[in-house]
Amino acid sequence: MTILVTGGAGFIGGNFVLDWISGQQETLVNLDALTYAGNLETLRSLEGNPQHIFIKGDIGDRELLGALLDTHRPRAVINFAAESHVDRSIHGPGDFIQTNVVGTFNLLESVRGYWQSLPDTEKAAFRFLHVSTDEVYGTLATDAPAFTETHAYEPNSPYSASKAASDHLVRAWHHTYGLPVLTTNCSNNYGPYHFPEKLIPLVILNALAGKPLPIYGDGQQIRDWLFVKDHCSAIRRVLEAGTPGETYNVGGWNEKANLDVVKTICALLDEMKPRQDGKPYTEQITFVTDRPGHDRRYAIDARKLERELGWKPAETFESGIRKTVAWYLENSEWTDNVTSGAYRSWLEKHYG
Repeated sequence: MTILVTGGAGFIGGNFVLDWISGQQETLVNLDALTYAGNLETLRSLEGNPQHIFIKGDIGDRELLGALLDTHRPRAVINFAAESHVDRSIHGPGDFIQTNVVGTFNLLESVRGYWQSLPDTEKAAFRFLHVSTDEVYGTLATDAPAFTETHAYEPNSPYSASKAASDHLVRAWHHTYGLPVLTTNCSNNYGPYHFPEKLIPLVILNALAGKPLPIYGDGQQIRDWLFVKDHCSAIRRVLEAGTPGETYNVGGWNEKANLDVVKTICALLDEMKPRQDGKPYTEQITFVTDRPGHDRRYAIDARKLERELGWKPAETFESGIRKTVAWYLENSEWTDNVTSGAYRSWLEKHYG
């Protein structure tokens, strides 16, 4: 048996690949275009492992997808491949439309052709799992109920709009063609191997380098934080037992303001790797001009996933963030390899 994972050298996809191979016997075919956030360093421990087959390629390449599907005959496809950073989408939305919308369309069409060719028993067992985000739902007032699976889509950034479009395509391919799809919408992930453009790894690395810790606006934007390994376990559970055509929200039940997240990281670094001058890392906090159209609050109601499939997160934010800070302290070689000159230029552009 085989599964095909797209975007399996990115942050969430890479963690999923590592977790899958550590606990499953199935072969995993990993398709990734290796854009800036795709990093084979994450998968270095799998070098020479016959259970992991890596292919460099794009989900928009129909010829390549057809060959992979025909050769490896996967029982499931899990789609992590996406452009995913809001700031980048504001400055260059075209890449997001190309990957998240056009790429998802091409992937769906390739998978549909393959699925329709399968024998009846294999066709019935096949699954296409699409990994999406809570940002498709828009923003919440401070006292509003958390997002459920029936919440209206109201995306506010080019990134979230492109992901909303991809979700709608996946839904349509199920209702029109019968493709057995599953969709997961997750809250903010954090953990090992996170590309340091995102808040938590950016703060950790800037703090250790003695640089400012940039916080948008007043820092009171609220997010629900999900440890990436919990997200991986949720995806495995949805793949195993989810009902085709259904959507499952995946959250950590950890709503935190961005400023509180940064202060928590600073306190952990004060404990685990104190500054040489003895001063607290919070002295490096710097408030910067807010992001255009910045959503104020996201929150996920993950009760459907717990009620129907018995899943809930294993980590609290306190346990997960401690593991995350410790990982970055212990894996400086990985961070050195991903923070290239191009990445430093991007930081200058976005945070000055």
